[in-house]
Amino acid sequence: MFHLPPQELTLETDPGLLASALGATLYCPATRPDLVKDIRRQAASGAVSMVLCLEDSIADAEVPAAETNVVDALEQLHSAAARRTGDTADLMLFVRVRTPEQLLSLAERSGPALDVLTGFVLPKFENTSGTAQRFLDALHTVNDARRAYDPNARPLRAMPILESPLMIHAETRSATLTGILEVLEANRQDILAVRIGATDMSSAYGLRRSRDLTIYDVKVVSAVIGDIVNTFGRPDGFIISGPVWEHYSSGERLMRPMLRSTPFADADELDLRQRLLTANLDGLIREIELDQANGLLGKTVIHPSHVPLVHAMSVVSHEAYLDALHISGTAGGGAAASPYRNKMNEMKPHQAWAASTLVRAAAFGVAAPDISYVDLLEASMN
Repeated sequence: MFHLPPQELTLETDPGLLASALGATLYCPATRPDLVKDIRRQAASGAVSMVLCLEDSIADAEVPAAETNVVDALEQLHSAAARRTGDTADLMLFVRVRTPEQLLSLAERSGPALDVLTGFVLPKFENTSGTAQRFLDALHTVNDARRAYDPNARPLRAMPILESPLMIHAETRSATLTGILEVLEANRQDILAVRIGATDMSSAYGLRRSRDLTIYDVKVVSAVIGDIVNTFGRPDGFIISGPVWEHYSSGERLMRPMLRSTPFADADELDLRQRLLTANLDGLIREIELDQANGLLGKTVIHPSHVPLVHAMSVVSHEAYLDALHISGTAGGGAAASPYRNKMNEMKPHQAWAASTLVRAAAFGVAAPDISYVDLLEASMN
């Protein structure tokens, strides 16, 4: 199915490429009774990034038990890695903490077992109150301690979530985003990717989108996402991950489906289209398309069935790959017909797009010339 397969990546790969390869980041409540079993199952099923959540997905009263659950899971995974058993060596595993103090406490309790982590997810990230810098100072303390114990220890990295009310509300948004950017720029080596907290954004307005709509149909939230991309998503900026898709079961439908029938009929896959519609996955596919059109890469998901779809939609088409090669190889400027002879490539304006497309191609591969996204979706559903 591939013109170029995805590159082999490990946790030692360049962070810029790793950030592009996060794909569907699967969130898992830290209260799950057998976290290690869950982690191994999802890694074996194709998940490449996963978050053990100690924040909004669990009740306040459950936090102490959940912390112990996470520490126990990390220790089991670390022990298995030392014995060269298990299959999670290259899974990007994160813990979503509530506070800088909790980050430090978990790190101290986990000790050498932190080796199995890629980093921490940092919620409500904003620096008006100094919270953002306190989170990163805590991460620096942990990484300094790890280096003191082992000079070759892999640094743990952060994925801040942009979801605080100060960043959401129009009157404070610009100054808050600028303050966050200053902190991230000063700590760039610590940041793997920036995540968007669409649930908290919607909550700030008392809203919740249905499965018939994408987040871009909720205009006040879409406006915040636009400002985030404007601030953090410039060519010299950060990888920004798509917001969570929170629906995962079928139910009553009011609006028309979001998948055209013609591509599926041409591929003799109308049954696949019906399966996607029945599972209400057409909204997720549409939102992934809009994420990519708006400069976002990867997506937060809360159900394992979403993972293969996000990865299938992240593969670079053969046409886009040839366009990216054409543009990146002609940095001097000018314009010319695309290799597929169906559009004009402008060499200077499209350079940044070409560069990001080639990085995505390295992470997720390039489809063969005769392979469509219908083919990729069909493969992902089997």
